[in-house]
Amino acid sequence: MQIKTEDILTKLGILELNEMQNVCAKSWKKSNDLILLSPTGSGKTLAFLLPLLEELDAEQNGVQALVLSPARELSLQIESVFKAMGTSYKVNCCYGGHSMRIEKNNLQNPPSVLIGTPGRISDHIRRENFDCSDIKFLVLDEFDKALELGFQKEMSEVIKSLPKGVKKVLTSATHGIEIPEFAKMNSPMEINFLPKQKSIALTQRKVIANEKDKLDALLRLISTLGNQPCLVFCNHRDAVERIADLLKEQDIRCDIFHGGLEQADRERALIKFRNGSNYLLITTDLASRGLDIPEIQNVIHYQLPKVEDSFVHRNGRTARMHAKGNSFIVLAQEEIVPGFISEDIPVFSIHKEVQIPNPPDWETLYIGLGKKEKINKIDLVGFFFKKGNLQKDELGKIDVLDHTSFVAVKRGLGKKLVNKLNHERIKKKKLKLLLSR
Repeated sequence: MQIKTEDILTKLGILELNEMQNVCAKSWKKSNDLILLSPTGSGKTLAFLLPLLEELDAEQNGVQALVLSPARELSLQIESVFKAMGTSYKVNCCYGGHSMRIEKNNLQNPPSVLIGTPGRISDHIRRENFDCSDIKFLVLDEFDKALELGFQKEMSEVIKSLPKGVKKVLTSATHGIEIPEFAKMNSPMEINFLPKQKSIALTQRKVIANEKDKLDALLRLISTLGNQPCLVFCNHRDAVERIADLLKEQDIRCDIFHGGLEQADRERALIKFRNGSNYLLITTDLASRGLDIPEIQNVIHYQLPKVEDSFVHRNGRTARMHAKGNSFIVLAQEEIVPGFISEDIPVFSIHKEVQIPNPPDWETLYIGLGKKEKINKIDLVGFFFKKGNLQKDELGKIDVLDHTSFVAVKRGLGKKLVNKLNHERIKKKKLKLLLSR
């Protein structure tokens, strides 16, 4: 099956491949195994999916390519990109928190490309839910993050289950990772597009708290920044929830994101952050890379990371792809600063009093229908324009998932639309409409 790259790029809305993606495509044909080093947001997913796609055999049944990634969101994001390429190849995504029964049923008619987290994929292999004997390609995406999260055992089990001669592609956004023996890389070719020096587009500032408790300094920093999109990083889940609760007590709108949340809650938080319904996301390092989060203006280190890589990846969420961004470090009095953070970072002047930022311009509606019910973005645009009488500037970003959809509308319209449109029909299906909190 010959699929033209130009047609795929058109479907993805991309004019042309970047230099890294072109080099990866050429190197794929020259080398058995590859190590692809490139910054977050540079297009690594497409860089390995395109050449992989060219080598799939449409006449062959069974799993031909396996992609392991360290996070559920990243796995789903890779699946989304593959589906958007518009091929006829089946793809499935398996991850913890998803129904094992549904995944097992899906694997009975095996996909050509199987994507998932190391733990869930190794579980399926142990249960013999799919056959590994036809796999020709293995991608270990964000490999350094997978090592950091402790997936060595699961990745080793998966690799031992694969046939000899499988082509391996390892991706990372970090310099100097050591390839463990279990990866069994065969004379890999390295493609390195990581910057040799830190981006000068990143402006770093520190905020000094007046007391040991840093919350007041964080409140005043947020009020100084106003409605600029911000990621606030903490080291632990309980800190994320505690800080978010305290901010909400001050009437500051925010959402949380960490690995202890249900998948649906994590998706909702990311969707509302992307569509502008929330400017503030309190998170662990889980949001520091790999996820589909737009270019943001500010990164705030409320708690300092333990290692330099975490600091680099947190900062990498802003000032990406030649854009400018800010990194703020909130310090308590006499707080010990790790050696990888410069002592020369200037102090940022913040408001003396807390001034609550204005609420975001958008709010999000939840709809209990999605792709599996044959609903798409065009259907929802037409529905809200026709039955909701919305103007173009009143309808924002639309996200359609398997069984749910999320629609951003101008703030203040949500409750009226729920009262007006709830239980209306779209494609003969009754609509369940709620205002997402």
